[in-house]
Amino acid sequence: MTDTITEIPASPVPLASHGADPLTGRFVTPGDKAISHGALVLGALAVGRTTIEGLLESAEVMAMAVALRQLGVRIEASGGAWYVHGLGVGGLLAPAARLDLKNSDIGLDLLLGLVAPYSFASRFTGGPALMRRPLRALLEALEPIGVAIEESVDSGLPLTLRGPTAPLPVQQVMAAPSEPIKSALLLAAAQMAGTSTVVEPVPTRDHIEKLLAAFGATIGTTADEAGATTISITGLTELRPCHVQVPGDPTSAAYPLVAALIVPGSDLLVENVLVNPTRTGLIDTLLEMGGDIQFINQREIAGEHVADLRVRSSRLKGIRIAADHAAIMLDDIPALAMAAAYAQGETVIEGLAELRQGERDRLAALAAGLAASKVTVAEGDTSLTIGGEGKVEGGGMVISRGDSAIAMSFLVLGLASRHRVSLDDTSAIAEHFPGFVTALTAVGARFEPVKGRSS
Repeated sequence: MTDTITEIPASPVPLASHGADPLTGRFVTPGDKAISHGALVLGALAVGRTTIEGLLESAEVMAMAVALRQLGVRIEASGGAWYVHGLGVGGLLAPAARLDLKNSDIGLDLLLGLVAPYSFASRFTGGPALMRRPLRALLEALEPIGVAIEESVDSGLPLTLRGPTAPLPVQQVMAAPSEPIKSALLLAAAQMAGTSTVVEPVPTRDHIEKLLAAFGATIGTTADEAGATTISITGLTELRPCHVQVPGDPTSAAYPLVAALIVPGSDLLVENVLVNPTRTGLIDTLLEMGGDIQFINQREIAGEHVADLRVRSSRLKGIRIAADHAAIMLDDIPALAMAAAYAQGETVIEGLAELRQGERDRLAALAAGLAASKVTVAEGDTSLTIGGEGKVEGGGMVISRGDSAIAMSFLVLGLASRHRVSLDDTSAIAEHFPGFVTALTAVGARFEPVKGRSS
């Protein structure tokens, strides 16, 4: 009898998955990362106490809470909820120490926009991955309001930013779509006198716009015939505290969704999933592949569309995914690749150049992991071709490269493979999806420690 494991150890001990029971019951999706960050930030700008339920308590979100405390905001947790005692628009205080966002891209983008209108200096740092991230495009977008960069290494971290004494309203026509830049500009604009506008060529994720509206900001959106969107916001409007229920993260939901589709006999309810149209690329693709996914109990929470998803095991088919469709679900490509491995026929995913960025090269890691699991795969410069046969042999050791999405995806792959799939290091999972192993184990998944290399 094999030993089982119910949570990821703190040290990078290898972990394997194999022999799952049919996945049944209810899977509670952890809170959406972007909305968790946004709720903390908007709570900080409101006057009074904001209550947040369902906040994702990951290392990245907790780093944002620590940074906001350094800016004078009182944040506390009690009884399963988080409480943010806001200082009002323009009320943040100068931080005494560097603001450390760990490895949170979202947190850094939002915080740069948040402090941009303040005339005090804000110093930023982060973890190894964030220190390597280029920030030139975001910093250039903030410059027209009067922001000065007093310290930076190659337009990245460490960084010291100082806002102007008299900030100018934002008037930004974006040449390329960028949700991080748009969100940062809107947070800055909410704290400056006058009406600011941001024009994006195509719509991107709109979580900050929805949160701003929920907190009482004067904000409006119009679209033209060409598809461009103009967002207008009147600054210095007093924001009111809210009770925010954070919907479940669709990227986190991707793992139980795919697991239920590939493990025979599964009938799983994945609860409280954000189904904002800008976030359903993976679900739409799985439906096109033949996945049995039903939307039930649909409702609206804090301006966001939320649903429970009933997922049953399905015979999937390979499809071709164009670059423009892949672009709206880049975070979900690893999970999608696992579904493609179990599909019948070839799946081609194009437009994946962005997955090559950074030292980890997620595209290469995906291809190598699939090959190690005996899945037919061809890696292009910007594409991935997966030859599905309706089943996966498994049996290999996958190198995660410290990438939580790679680790979680291949643990899902192993739930239905003929031989177990092993991961060299799963420690990164805890930073992004606390309780991943526990949650999947509760609905029928099986994980086990690796005492030697899989064969």
